[in-house]
Amino acid sequence: MPLDPLLHLLRRKARVSHQELGEVLAMPTQAIVERIAVWEKDGTILGYHAVIDPEIAGDPAVSAFIEVKVTPERGGGFDRLAMRIARFEQVVSCYLASGGYDLMVVVEGGDLREVARFVSEKLSTLDGVLSTATHFRLKTYKENGFIFEHGMVDERLVVAP
Repeated sequence: MPLDPLLHLLRRKARVSHQELGEVLAMPTQAIVERIAVWEKDGTILGYHAVIDPEIAGDPAVSAFIEVKVTPERGGGFDRLAMRIARFEQVVSCYLASGGYDLMVVVEGGDLREVARFVSEKLSTLDGVLSTATHFRLKTYKENGFIFEHGMVDERLVVAP
């Protein structure tokens, strides 16, 4: 079943007014307000956030993508351990993934050492965690549908007739 068109628009631009959403979807503004309220109440919409360019904002935080191999629990699979990991303050996102590892965990810290301490002292020591592989974010090109283009130089050659 495809994603509801209103949810799709909210995912892309949550700050669009209810009136604008109604115009785009040919729906009354009040219907938009009511649907959003229902989704916020039932947990379909968990929250809203801004996509911030850390370079422009001067944010020195370090982000890492951590592949985690775990032993699934009998009767619970990966869920209990994944939720335990997700509750750590340093964890921004946590996903069950296919491939060579079980969980993909996105972590933020003040510097490389802080992330390394989290992995070595908290994540790796959990019962059920078999191994981890940490990859640090070096540069962001696109996040949540937004392209980071500041300072990009168009290196294409001009084509003249």
